[in-house]
Amino acid sequence: MASRTLLRRILQMNRRCQLQRTVIPRSVVPVTQILQQKSIPCQHHSQSRELCTQQGERMVINIQDVKDFEESVLNNPLPVVVDFHATWCGPCRLLGPRLESLVGSKSGKVVLAKLDVDEVEEIAMKYRISSVPTVIGFKNKEAKDKFIGLQDDDIIETFLDRLIG
Repeated sequence: MASRTLLRRILQMNRRCQLQRTVIPRSVVPVTQILQQKSIPCQHHSQSRELCTQQGERMVINIQDVKDFEESVLNNPLPVVVDFHATWCGPCRLLGPRLESLVGSKSGKVVLAKLDVDEVEEIAMKYRISSVPTVIGFKNKEAKDKFIGLQDDDIIETFLDRLIG
C-alpha cells in the first residue's frame, strides 16, 4: 500500500512538471523499477529515500528508520522540516501536499522529511509526538521550532522563514 501511494505521488509530481511518462502496468514491472524510471538519482543523500524531479532538487525524504532519520535529518547541512504524520489522519493528508509546495518554493534552502509515527515509533516517542500532524524544524542537529495541527499557509511560511533565517 505504501509503495502504491509513493508511486501515485511520483506520477503526480511528473504530471505537475509536465514531464513525459509512460504507463507501465503494476503487475508487469516491480515498483522499484518504476521508481528508478520516474526519478532522477540524487547526489546528496541515499537514493532510496529521496524523490527528485530534477537533478539536485530535493523534494521529499521519507524517513523509514532511526538510522535514516540521523542521516537525512540530523546530519543534513540544510534546515529540515519533519512532518510527523499517520496514514489514518485526515488533517495529515491535507497538510502534506501544502508542506511540499511551500518547501518547494524555498528554492532548495530547506528540505522536507516525512515520518509516519506508526512506522518509526522510536523517533516519535523521542520527540514526544502526542498528536498528528506535528511539524518540527531541525537545524544544526537540533529541534528549533514546531507547530501542531493543520495551519494556514501564512503561518507555515513564517515557520519556514524563521527556520531558514
